[in-house]
Amino acid sequence: MIASVDITGVKYTVNTPTKKYVLRKVGRLDRYLPRHARKSVTADVKLKQVNRSHGNKYEAEVIINVPEKRLTAKDSTVNMMAAIDIVEAKLIAQLRKYKQQTVAHVGNRRLLSRFKRRQTLPQE
Repeated sequence: MIASVDITGVKYTVNTPTKKYVLRKVGRLDRYLPRHARKSVTADVKLKQVNRSHGNKYEAEVIINVPEKRLTAKDSTVNMMAAIDIVEAKLIAQLRKYKQQTVAHVGNRRLLSRFKRRQTLPQE
């Protein structure tokens, strides 16, 4: 669980169910982080209500600070909960990409063990 999640509302009052929903969705994104980054990660959530000519729209923006990088995702929809869900999906994709870039040994272990076995076989 991400320990430091800061939730702010811009022209929007953040009520208790919305705050719990954001904490549940954004807080569990640490599953997709490498282990070295889990302790130092922080998240900043900005929830906005934007009045457009089509009616009220809600905008959610999440900024996650990980070591050596800042990941951001932003989306606006008619419903605040839907905007949070879409932002969560965008951040999951970015976190997976970050993990693949920082942890270089993922996926290569089986390949190296095959080469080691081939060298130890007796030659005829």
